[in-house]
Amino acid sequence: FITVIGGNGAGKSTMLNLIAGVHKADGGRIILDGEDLTYKNETQRAKYIGRVFQDPMMGTAPTMMIEENLAMAYRRTKRRTLAWGISQKERELYRESLAQLGLGLEDRMKTKVGLLSGGQRQAVTLLMATLQKPKLLLLDEPTSNLDLQNQHQVLGIVRRICEETGITALVIIHDLNLALRYCDRFLMMRDGEICFYGGPEIVSRQSIDKVYRIQADVVNVNGKRVVLAG
Repeated sequence: FITVIGGNGAGKSTMLNLIAGVHKADGGRIILDGEDLTYKNETQRAKYIGRVFQDPMMGTAPTMMIEENLAMAYRRTKRRTLAWGISQKERELYRESLAQLGLGLEDRMKTKVGLLSGGQRQAVTLLMATLQKPKLLLLDEPTSNLDLQNQHQVLGIVRRICEETGITALVIIHDLNLALRYCDRFLMMRDGEICFYGGPEIVSRQSIDKVYRIQADVVNVNGKRVVLAG
């Protein structure tokens, strides 16, 4: 669980869009677990990358039922056929997956997603993004439109997904206190570059301003000067 932090215009969302394939990189390479994704388009990268947006409605079809949304996500990388819409086996998979969220949604699979609360929609979006077990989960401010209770709920689910599946999550969060509670590492950006990468125990001892000015070992990582701590 890596939290990406930095001021407005630091390049956080741009970095996630480059990784996801929304933007083409002007230079450099994008390599995930030994796989070069640099020249793969957004659709081809869907096999490796799951994504959750700031607005839960961006990742779902609000007029469709929960099980229909999950079916679309489940078949995202599969070959299309003329088979029956949702098989009983798939329906059981969706029910079991929803039950793990602890929100009672397994009993509401016929409910349209647009009728769910913001926290419930974001939880469904998270499940949709991880049904195919991607190697990387990208989350761009997934809790910014939620109240505090739902923020903890969603980030707790992300944390559990990381622990149980081994998926790495790269999450943009503006609330430092919220991030400290859930993340394993911090990645700080400034002017389009990584200026700090370390554990939460380092950040918790200092203010964000001090982290920006931190004096620590500066090393070259893939040709870039990066501050390492923790």
